[in-house]
Amino acid sequence: MRKTRSTFPATGKYSAAMAVAEPQKELRFTRAAQAVPFWIAAAVFGITTIILLVLLFYRSENPALPHPLWAIIPLTLSWLCIRIAIRCTKHAYLILSPLGVEIFPFFKPASGMQMIPWSQITEIEIGEHVITLHFAEDQSSGIHLALSPIEKSIRPLLVRALEGRLATSQK
Repeated sequence: MRKTRSTFPATGKYSAAMAVAEPQKELRFTRAAQAVPFWIAAAVFGITTIILLVLLFYRSENPALPHPLWAIIPLTLSWLCIRIAIRCTKHAYLILSPLGVEIFPFFKPASGMQMIPWSQITEIEIGEHVITLHFAEDQSSGIHLALSPIEKSIRPLLVRALEGRLATSQK
């Protein structure tokens, strides 16, 4: 018997797990919440680059100002942060497919992807910061999934989708 135990505040309004409307489709959840610090860092490095380049106009009056070539360092860091932020926003962290839950790590997602079939999951425990997929009734084995990469506004949808997929796979 599969069951869902939830301590997540958003699930209180759903009295029973509803079946997924279109179970043949997959649901993607990205790392959008992890992208925000990278966007902020990219903006800070970009502003630093602009300031170092603007100082070029005052270098003739004050030769102690830094050389404009120092702007290459924050420009490179800004570019790197933008690339990471786009990657976090664009690529999946979790995919709920008809076959199971696909989990993609931050580094080397193509080779490190992990697939957990719905038939292997006996219970889903949903906390505020972690989702635990149990593989045994006695909860001796399973996997913990951090919710921090997923935006807070999307987390209730993930919880509802997990409960619905588990209810659909039980039939």
